[in-house]
Order: sequence, then structure tokens, then C-alpha cells
Amino acid sequence: MTSHHRSGRPEIGTSVDRALEVIGNGGLVALPTETVYGLAADADDERAVRSVFATKGRPADHPLIVHVAEAGLLGEWASEIPDSAAVLAETCWPGPLTLLVPRAARVLDVVTGGRPTVGVRVPAHPLATALLTRFRASGGSGGLAAPSANRFGRVSPTTAAHVAADLGDAVDYVLDGGPCPVGVESTIVDCTVEPAQVLRPGGISAEQVAALLGTDGVAPEASGPSRAPGMLASHYAPDAQVVLVSSGDEALRLADATPGSVIVDHGADLASYARSLYADLRAADLSGATTIIAVLPPAEGLGHAVRDRLVKAAHR
Repeated sequence: MTSHHRSGRPEIGTSVDRALEVIGNGGLVALPTETVYGLAADADDERAVRSVFATKGRPADHPLIVHVAEAGLLGEWASEIPDSAAVLAETCWPGPLTLLVPRAARVLDVVTGGRPTVGVRVPAHPLATALLTRFRASGGSGGLAAPSANRFGRVSPTTAAHVAADLGDAVDYVLDGGPCPVGVESTIVDCTVEPAQVLRPGGISAEQVAALLGTDGVAPEASGPSRAPGMLASHYAPDAQVVLVSSGDEALRLADATPGSVIVDHGADLASYARSLYADLRAADLSGATTIIAVLPPAEGLGHAVRDRLVKAAHR
């Protein structure tokens, strides 16, 4: 993975003061959340937001998620709040859920990829909450536009060290909040359609979303063009080839016949699988493995998110 690294190391620390200073000066901060680390810029600063895209190598038509401190701020970024969004914001925020809503006039085109919608989320991480709260109190926009803090299409970062390895000193400050407790990106629900539609599975399951909105209140999971982050067929990719199997026994048989392979499997412990997935993929690359044999978890709850990431990591 050396071709993706920069030589310099970023500044890493736990100072919200320092992070606030960097954001205020138009810089980039790696922000810890409960899902993965985000590469954050002031959502009202077009130059800083463009720098996020350039640093990641991210296509300009891939929208960013705006992170805010509390659910009551959704109306500052949405031109209207659909009923489904109101219910989900009240019940799931702070948490690993992004709501796609009609964008307010203030939202920059660069943030939304030119779309009429914007993704908004309230992260559940004490350092993220502190930074967002103080950013708003200091007279800033109160919104941080942030995709995952890694090179585009690569394995997402769940520790400060992952961010440093991927982005080097291209990020001005890494706010170190420890390992991310959920470990996979937020669920994205499109609330601009009726019924609401899950665009990306994540830390809040489609089953939970359906229960909150009423059993017929959620459309089948979407596919197709990138209306939201993480919808490409190939994404979250390590250097090693990822091969998917359906059982631990099958993984062992294949590993015996495949030199240079490692197995990734957490059985039915879905929370552990999600929390460890990206670190496992990175560790396999660092070990020099050429093949990662990943056992697909059950298709339920967090398992949907893990399966989604593994299928995309395996796609070549």
C-alpha cells in the first residue's frame, strides 16, 4: 500500500481546541466518530471542501455527509423535513444513521455533488460532539462535511493510525478518539422518497428502520447511481484479493489450497465483525497476504452492513 502513503506524519492529538483552530483556518481534521474516522472541513467553506475531495482523490459527483451536533439542527441544512426524517432523527440520533433530505439553499453544490438533496448525520462520539458543539458556538457554520478519512475506494479507517498511514500530512490534524466502536459507515436512508429507502446498510439495520417507520415504511435497498456515498460496486478495497465463502469450514478448505491466504471470520458475532472488519483487511495487507478469505456473516442486523462491505471489497 506504500503507493498510497505520504511521507510526512500528520499532527495527532486529543485537543478539540487544536481541531477547532484548524477547521477555522480552512484546514482538514480527521474526526473520530462511532462508525469510522471522517475527513472533516467546514461545510460552508468551498475551498476547504474541495480540498477534502482532492486529498481523498474522490470524484466530485460523490456527495459528502454534513455532520452536526444535535438533531434540532437538521432544519438548518434541509429545506423541509419529511415525516420519515423527523421520526428517524428523533429516535436514532446521535447514532450511525445518515438522512438524505431536500437541501436548504445555503448548502454548497460542492458538498452535494450538485444534487438537490443533502445527507445529514449527528455522530455519537464525545470528541465529535464536542468539536461540533464548539464549532457552532464559535460562530462557525456548525456543520462539518466529512467522508471517510482514507484514499477513495480504499479500506476505511477506524483508528488514528489508519488515517496517518493513508493520508500522511495531507490532513492537518488527527483528533484521536481511539478505535471506532461500530466500525462500519452509517446507514443512509433516503427520506425524499415515499416510502423511505435504505441506500447503504450500516450501524442501524434496515429492520430497525422499518420497525421505526412502520413495516411497509421502507423500500427495498437501492442500487444504481451514487445518490449517496458507498454505492459503487467496488469499494472498501484492500490490496489483497478478497474471496467470499459461506462457512468457516469452507474457508479452512480454501485456505489449505491457497498459499499466502488469511481468513477473516467472526462467526455470528456481528458487532465484533463490524468493529474489526477494516482493521482485519488492513492487517492482512500489512502481513503480505495475497488472498483474504472472508466468511460472510448472517444476513441480518449489522450482518447486512458487513456483507455489503465485503461484497464491494471483493469486486474487481
